[in-house]
Amino acid sequence: MCGLAGMLLPAPVAEQAALEQLARRMGDALIHRGPDDSGVWADARGGIALSHRRLSILDLSPLGHQPMASDDGRYVLAYNGEVYNFAALRAELEGRGHVFRGHSDTEVLLAAFVAWGLDETLQRANGMFAIALWDHVEQCLWLARDRVGKKPLYYGWAGEALVFGSELKALWQHPHFDNDIDRDALTLLLKLDYIPAPHCIHERCFKLMPGRVLRLDTATVAAGAAAHRPDQQQVPFWNARERMQQALARPFVGSDDEAESQLDGVLRDAVALRMVADVPVGVFLSGGTDSSVVAALMQAQSSAPIHSFSIGFEGSHHDEAPLAKALAGHLGTDHTELYVSGADALAVVPTLPAMFDEPFADASQVPTALVAKLARSAVTVALSGDGGDELFFGYGRYQRALRNWAMLGRVPAPLRRWMAGHSHTQGEASRTGGLAALLAETGARGIGDVYRNRISRWRDPVAAVKGATGAGSFYDLADPLHGAGSPADAMMLADFNTYLPDDLLCKVDRTSMAVSLEARAPLLDWRVAEFAWSLPLSLKHRDGVSKYLLKRVLGRYVPQEMVHRPKRGFGAPVSEWLKGDLRGWADALLDPARLAAEGVFNVEAVVPLWQQFQQGERKWHTHLWNVLMFQAWQAHWRQARAQVERHPAGG
Repeated sequence: MCGLAGMLLPAPVAEQAALEQLARRMGDALIHRGPDDSGVWADARGGIALSHRRLSILDLSPLGHQPMASDDGRYVLAYNGEVYNFAALRAELEGRGHVFRGHSDTEVLLAAFVAWGLDETLQRANGMFAIALWDHVEQCLWLARDRVGKKPLYYGWAGEALVFGSELKALWQHPHFDNDIDRDALTLLLKLDYIPAPHCIHERCFKLMPGRVLRLDTATVAAGAAAHRPDQQQVPFWNARERMQQALARPFVGSDDEAESQLDGVLRDAVALRMVADVPVGVFLSGGTDSSVVAALMQAQSSAPIHSFSIGFEGSHHDEAPLAKALAGHLGTDHTELYVSGADALAVVPTLPAMFDEPFADASQVPTALVAKLARSAVTVALSGDGGDELFFGYGRYQRALRNWAMLGRVPAPLRRWMAGHSHTQGEASRTGGLAALLAETGARGIGDVYRNRISRWRDPVAAVKGATGAGSFYDLADPLHGAGSPADAMMLADFNTYLPDDLLCKVDRTSMAVSLEARAPLLDWRVAEFAWSLPLSLKHRDGVSKYLLKRVLGRYVPQEMVHRPKRGFGAPVSEWLKGDLRGWADALLDPARLAAEGVFNVEAVVPLWQQFQQGERKWHTHLWNVLMFQAWQAHWRQARAQVERHPAGG
């Protein structure tokens, strides 16, 4: 696991040393992602520079140093991630006569690029990765991101130069990165609590989407700087919608027992692949179904007790730590739990802007950061249970959306049109609550519209952001599956495409990397995903039991009373925080004079919500938290940029 950064210029430059110096500065901004080693490679004639920070997981020797060149000299690679099936790929390449110097997966990737080319290598690679690959022959830069979006990759323009990196803090180091706030992207933050790819909080800046590759050369860098829309050039090597459609066209037709055995087998292999490391490995254990399955399969394949970690909250009614402890005791893991106070959690809040680099408002970022820090005290790699809800119908909101969609189908079309026409009253305050939410869904064209209404925070974010016209996302589709599959499948696809990579995986990546911990998610092995997509809904939800098949697999390893537990989630008491210890912090960030001077938010849209919240009239904490996360981020960003301007690097 690592961090990467670099730049591609529209023309050659004369100063090799200055190019290397700037690239090193960009890479060093990511030292938390890779504290073990660093490297820079540059070619002034090609106008290209790559920088890398290394967290050593496989091949701890200098033979794993990056950026790394291929044996034939054609490619230079800076890479963040892990290719879990590297041993199988290595054996195949050795059969073709390739001789390896070390045993890192980076060296295997480079040999694969030489043997099979970029596209076929990406198709063969089972892992999580963000890749920056320079091709000397074609004089072009390839950027690529793994199928699910486990590892991040930003790119954008700093003046005329294209800059890229694992986090925005690397891009900020370029002296010409003066890109302002993308106000349309900000409306997505208010609606979703995060900014989905390809959008980014900065103008002229983008996120590479999961399963995509982007080819850049000096000509496209020059043209892209003028066009400002290079996100349209991202080409998929794996498309979740297409793969789901194909899986639905070839549905699983076996018995429940056969489905259970097949899922157990593919999960066992996915977990085993992710246990391979030259450093200690553990598991985040919440006590819920997903992490319990991962822990059970790890322990079943380990000759020694695995490390498991959980945190509990003092005085919380939703504390899962006792459940995790009981399950760890049954499995026989080496379990570590830590109970944290409200003060411990609140101490994390000021660090969030620097940790995430982009405004991010899923409040479970706080407990996730705490459990990552706990795990890092004993291991360098931790497996997580991310993906179970999106693949196996785990969210209660799916059932609520299906219920509302069915209800709407029984309402006569003229009445639906009349109700929809009366749902667009003025002001955010009139757009919350059960009746208002139901009215907002009456004009739905499909399940996608109903589901979007279930997950949206601000219903009219454009009214809150000055100068914004709004931006779209995958959630705007009336039917995300384009007619294939059921409404349930369509909702799970929408979350897999958007909420999973841009919220859940972003949260885990930033909080784990902040403490130099690698997080791996076996449930998101692409083979698990495609098998899950082939299953009928009855194997995911049956007789009121969600994640039915996943729980059957868990039942192979633990008693039934540990399988069927109510879903509690991994949240944070934001409302209590804002009424208590964080009130002064929020007051300062939401001060009307400050908001007016900054000129981003419409004061009349934001301040009344804060006032009503303090008076106890409405539960506005979700609306306020994403505004506050932006405000805190904006202050951090301006401070970081000011520091770069005071101490510019060469180049």
